[in-house]
Amino acid sequence: MTTTVAYADAAGLAGTDLGYTDWLEITQEQVNTFADATGDHQWIHTDPERAKDGPFGGPIAHGFLTLSLAVTFWTELFDVEGVSTKVNYGLDKVRFISPVKVGARVRMTAVIAEVTEVAGGYQFGVDQTIEIEGGTKPAVVARGLYRFYA
Repeated sequence: MTTTVAYADAAGLAGTDLGYTDWLEITQEQVNTFADATGDHQWIHTDPERAKDGPFGGPIAHGFLTLSLAVTFWTELFDVEGVSTKVNYGLDKVRFISPVKVGARVRMTAVIAEVTEVAGGYQFGVDQTIEIEGGTKPAVVARGLYRFYA
């Protein structure tokens, strides 16, 4: 469920728990498309037959593919109305904790850790955790930095 707030109310959102996104299945097609886009065709990602005998028992998503889903998940969780521009400003403290096997489902939970005023707008520091369904450890933890300009 998307939390939508007015720009005028954005400053007071530090500490807001945004809950969870829907689950999203990681497919081999996504992995292959990401490999083509980045030039990273390592066999643990793109060769399902060889990957069966690899360290993860099958192909896994690129860590950066999993991380890139934070953009999709973020827009599912949060929006600010009354702004002229929305920018993915960056990331802090990114860690790839557990590999995501092809066929697994992932989702993200997020907490707005801080809101700071920047020239013309607000920057949100958002603690994001991408979880693997049935997993004991998350796939990715990171602090996303997002800016909203009036």
